[in-house]
Amino acid sequence: MNRIVKEHYPVSKLPAELREGLDPAELVTVTVALEVEPPRRKVMTLEEIFSARRPPFRSGKEIDESIQRQRDEWDY
Repeated sequence: MNRIVKEHYPVSKLPAELREGLDPAELVTVTVALEVEPPRRKVMTLEEIFSARRPPFRSGKEIDESIQRQRDEWDY
């Protein structure tokens, strides 16, 4: 985060709106911090999700056969 800290800064050098209620002869610490919104996550469309897939693409039948082979391995 970007942040600037000035210690022992004369109140007399502050902008008028920040000097209100302060003695111009006093010293203050001024901290300036950049307000940043957290980046928003981009929601992917279905087209983007499908295009991001990597081969190999398997058919439903191939997936079923693979699951069945794995189940058969469990049998003793």
